[in-house]
Amino acid sequence: MWLVDIQQDMPSKKIKNHINNLIKMKKITSIIFIGILSMLSISAYSQNSKKTKILFVVTSHDKLGDTGEKTGLWIEEFATPYYYLIDQGVEVVVASPKGGQPPIDPKSELADYQTASTKRFYADSKAQLVFSNTKKIARVKEKDFDAVFYPGGHGPLWDLSTNKKSIKLIESFYNNNKPIAFVCHAPAALKNVKDKTGQPLVKGKKVTGFTNGEEAAVKLTNIVPFLIEDMLKKNGAIYKKGADWSSFAVEDGLLISGQNPQSAKLVGEMLMKKLKKD
Repeated sequence: MWLVDIQQDMPSKKIKNHINNLIKMKKITSIIFIGILSMLSISAYSQNSKKTKILFVVTSHDKLGDTGEKTGLWIEEFATPYYYLIDQGVEVVVASPKGGQPPIDPKSELADYQTASTKRFYADSKAQLVFSNTKKIARVKEKDFDAVFYPGGHGPLWDLSTNKKSIKLIESFYNNNKPIAFVCHAPAALKNVKDKTGQPLVKGKKVTGFTNGEEAAVKLTNIVPFLIEDMLKKNGAIYKKGADWSSFAVEDGLLISGQNPQSAKLVGEMLMKKLKKD
């Protein structure tokens, strides 16, 4: 009788074991599924949380021709787009031909030319530390950034217009489908930049920059090595301009340019919009 009971009980034990195994497999499957979902979520978060990174390239030149006066970067053209972009969560890295502290045009520091952004800059020790320790252009690479922005000032007319590292850098950004932005005198950096066919990059493109009228107004027509408006036209650009000292900027594909200091924020806005669209 006892033996019969055991024999009768064996099928039920097998069934129980089978059910337990199924439950264990289901739990393992659930754990694997949850793990895969977690990995996908982490990957998606990592991609979405990646900061936009923009390279600012500024001048290292501080001599205003043979006048004995100083020039350099027009600080408003740096500070305004800099704060606009970092307030959008963008990471900004600053480079210059010589590295280190770039020169600021003394005139741009006069009381009449101060704006909310320049005042913020002078009170911002962190931004000044970044500004005083610019990287050398030779040590930065296009692949590490999403776009490049060139602030102006008269300095670029002398150094960035002929700097081979800067020229190659701009060409690399453009050829890799990344936006390039310039304001005021910064289009000087485009003077010797070529497209893939060897033609001036600006040829046939809408571009703006400091006008001949604005240069005459600051009485530097005969001091600067060349006029931005004339250079762009000579290189085949479709030169556009607004009224002198008005905020004006144009976009042509990857190329964004602003006319003067008053256009600095507009260029920053257009660049950010371009990056979000792409």
